[in-house]
Amino acid sequence: MSTAHDPMTLPSDDNVNPYTFCVELKGSQWFLQKGKMIAYYGTMDFNGIGHGRLDRLVRTAFHSPLHASDWVVAEGSGKMLLADRAFDVNSYDLDDGNLTIRSGNLLAFQPSLALKQSIVPGFLTLIGTGKFVAASNGPVVFMEPPIRVDPQALVGWADCPSPCHHYDHGYMTGVLGGLRAMTGLGGASGEEHQFEFVGAGTVLLQSSETLMAEQATGSPPRQAGVPGGGASGTPGGRSGAPGLPGQLGDLQRRFGL
Repeated sequence: MSTAHDPMTLPSDDNVNPYTFCVELKGSQWFLQKGKMIAYYGTMDFNGIGHGRLDRLVRTAFHSPLHASDWVVAEGSGKMLLADRAFDVNSYDLDDGNLTIRSGNLLAFQPSLALKQSIVPGFLTLIGTGKFVAASNGPVVFMEPPIRVDPQALVGWADCPSPCHHYDHGYMTGVLGGLRAMTGLGGASGEEHQFEFVGAGTVLLQSSETLMAEQATGSPPRQAGVPGGGASGTPGGRSGAPGLPGQLGDLQRRFGL
């Protein structure tokens, strides 16, 4: 028979089971991605990024304007349960470190960590000392560079340089590979295209090649130089070009066309 929990039996800042994590607030605050809290005991408030009273906290710990609409600050006292569509959930500790993680996998983090936008599209970087909670499609394994990784299995990397792209020679020289490179049609398997990591550090991999479906993020600023933003004054921040279907549309959005 399953165990019925109450505030006394729930763990503090630990897993309840492989798919649920319990955060204890003691008059404290956590940054939380919207939609990841499934229940809580106690008295808590959830305020969006940009709430006036939280300006000082946001100035010191949240530096990702493209994702600001997807996050809230949880504060108060009690125990809060986090989960994400029955994916594996775990906590990780950074000690004066830096970790870059796929934006859809990061569920929550302590304000002692500073969140920044990674230069790699679709990823965020945490810097400092503190705890964060992340989800993965299957258990996470930790690998040391040098290593080449299937992009779909990559969760993130810690204390090592950003990866570069590596393409198999046959993929580069073949007709089909050339077509895929130009159009995005057909995709590319991990055997044809990998992320290559070198130097010291740790690479985090999920034990699945199926990416977690990401939630919609806030609209990018309508200004030149921002991926997906386009020139100011254009509808939706786009250049006015018609939207393209499927993977072509993904490429169009990625390069801000």
